[in-house]
Amino acid sequence: MRSIVVKATFILWVLGASVSMADEDAPAILVLGDSLSAGYGLELSQAWPSLLEQRLSDNGHRYRVQNASITGETTQGAVTRLPGLLQRHRPAVVIIELGGNDGLRGFPLETTRANLAGLVELATASGATVVLAEILLPPNYGAAYTERFQALYGEVAEQHQALLVPYFMRGVALVEGMMQDDGVHPTAAGQPVLLDNVWAVLEPVLKGGEG
Repeated sequence: MRSIVVKATFILWVLGASVSMADEDAPAILVLGDSLSAGYGLELSQAWPSLLEQRLSDNGHRYRVQNASITGETTQGAVTRLPGLLQRHRPAVVIIELGGNDGLRGFPLETTRANLAGLVELATASGATVVLAEILLPPNYGAAYTERFQALYGEVAEQHQALLVPYFMRGVALVEGMMQDDGVHPTAAGQPVLLDNVWAVLEPVLKGGEG
């Protein structure tokens, strides 16, 4: 009986290794984000990029997901990191979910705009399709700043031919049960909604990039 269990375990290990090796050959989707995509306060498996892996598989899309999101990340930090990530993963798609920490810290809007544009340009030049997630700030930062902050996402996407996810936190922010006690980070229940928001923009471009 023990030998049967051992053999079965070995077979499952081999199959798992084969699947892993096959996945390594699949085109990559790189997620470059902050705590909203890093799964702050959650198990990593609960974060929307991990759920994206499962949805890709369920829908027959041959892609692997590389989540390079870091809690506290700013657009400037990402500008420094992105070249190495592009070289390492050679992604077919880059999803950029950044800017929230810039806004919460009151960074100059032109700095955030320039950094987002630079990120899109770097990713596009590598041959990747770029998806930019729009972030909104709380109203207490003042109407002038928050409105201009929101507008820069559409402007960058239009000027640099990126796909835009309108309001990444739609259906999650300010919704009961969807936000953690800090009022900033989504709960596990909010992660599938975030994925839906991204998926609506991402899914139409996937088939063209599958080899």
